[in-house]
Amino acid sequence: MTSRLLLATSLSLSMALSPHAAQAQPAVERFDILIAGGSVLDGTGRAAQRLDVGIRGDRIVAMAPTLSRANAKRVVNAAGRTVSPGFIDLHAHLEPLLQYPLMESALRQGVTLALGGPDGGSPLPLTPYLDSVRTATIGINVAYLVGHNDVRRAVLGMAARAPNAAELSRMQQLVATAMGQGAFGLSTGLLYLPGTYSNIEEVIALSQVASDSGGIYTSHLRKEGIGLLDGVAEALEIGRRAHIPVVLTHHKAVGQQMWGKSTLTLAMVDSARKAGTDVMIDQYPYTATHTGIGVLVPSWAMAGGDAEFRKRLAVPAIKDSITRGIIDNILNDRGGGDLARVQFSRVAWDKSLEGKTLKDWAARRNLAPTPENGAALVLEAMLNGGGNAIYHVLDEQDVRRIMVAPFTMIASDGRISSPGDGHPHPRAYGTFPRVLGEYVRVQKLLPLETAIHKMTQMPATRLGLTDRGVLKVGNVADVVVFDAATVKDMSTFAAPHQYPVGIETVVVNGVVAVSGGKATGARAGKVVRRK
Repeated sequence: MTSRLLLATSLSLSMALSPHAAQAQPAVERFDILIAGGSVLDGTGRAAQRLDVGIRGDRIVAMAPTLSRANAKRVVNAAGRTVSPGFIDLHAHLEPLLQYPLMESALRQGVTLALGGPDGGSPLPLTPYLDSVRTATIGINVAYLVGHNDVRRAVLGMAARAPNAAELSRMQQLVATAMGQGAFGLSTGLLYLPGTYSNIEEVIALSQVASDSGGIYTSHLRKEGIGLLDGVAEALEIGRRAHIPVVLTHHKAVGQQMWGKSTLTLAMVDSARKAGTDVMIDQYPYTATHTGIGVLVPSWAMAGGDAEFRKRLAVPAIKDSITRGIIDNILNDRGGGDLARVQFSRVAWDKSLEGKTLKDWAARRNLAPTPENGAALVLEAMLNGGGNAIYHVLDEQDVRRIMVAPFTMIASDGRISSPGDGHPHPRAYGTFPRVLGEYVRVQKLLPLETAIHKMTQMPATRLGLTDRGVLKVGNVADVVVFDAATVKDMSTFAAPHQYPVGIETVVVNGVVAVSGGKATGARAGKVVRRK
């Protein structure tokens, strides 16, 4: 009896000391999928281990150095490959989801869960939209934030003023309703309309509602160029006063005057964290931004909507003020001081401009590439319905500095894309493979296990998800198998519609969605709601 007791005690102790020991002796070795022979990075930041991963249904049911292949319906040979949790994209533009339900531009990067509703824009109300997504069936899992811009627009329209008490109460109720419907938090786009017309007290009041429901706050800062430090300070103050976890989303320093200022913004974040504010960052690995061409227009000119904008342009003195504001933004902000830095991505009223720059457009009109002529073309674009553009205005050293910060996660800010549709930013196809290929393998900026941690467990933890983001028994079977020696983004600013290489197998909720680097057509994604 004594010897049996000692043996049991010894086995229990050895299992407790090993992180995967309890997973090494599965009770039943029957698997729908067995990923065999791979080098497993479990998402925690630990070094790789040689483990087999057994999947049954939508869950991981076993992990051990060797699992029997005899009772596996499907075996994925991962010898010489890296096995990791599916990547979680904390900043995704999912607006075309119903048009492209397979979501292949994200799926083939290894993304298995994307968080939509960023930058203050989201479906509202949330439930009917999520019901339509569930009915459509989708390629990856999706979750949503509630967008401040849409909340404000629903109550105040495009009014450039603070809400009164009754209006603020209605806005708070809209946020509370969305949180009750499963939103993971509140997003703001304080650079954009109509969120730019809000003050900090309004945002704090709405953030407190999200905080009360256990949500997070993600902030497209009010300024990312000149005014960046004030924008960071505002977001940190919102987090502190609303007692809400914060993500400074797609963090960057826009324009040559601000290059290098990431040293200060990272110090601000570090200081706030030490003082008790739960703040993190997400980032995409490129030196160009992407947004509407209207970002070059002074926000005051757009108050009241398109009709009021047109009225202002009809008054010569006001048009002159608007033009001077655009010139200033071309010289000192998103324009980067050069019309060649503004590259059109989506122009519904003139597809021939897609992929071309503001300088190209000026040349087509036989205009000198001056800021003044650029401003006139921006106004013409706005009067035709606007458009989207890529702005080549970031510095590589800032990208590198932000990426290695211990509180930075990887996120794409990419729009669900499909070959032939517009001229998107390459981040839509390449964000996660680019980090793994360029910044891990080529530049050796990050260890592979750290990069995977920034793509998996860190964002899962930020969302409060306990059954995703880490490979372990009992967790959802969202898994990526990739070749660390060849993984690479292929999408470029000149030719964006290219899928990456090296992402060989992607499993979504226990279903193989990518095999041999190609999408299988399986649509096993689900709507994930905050619990």
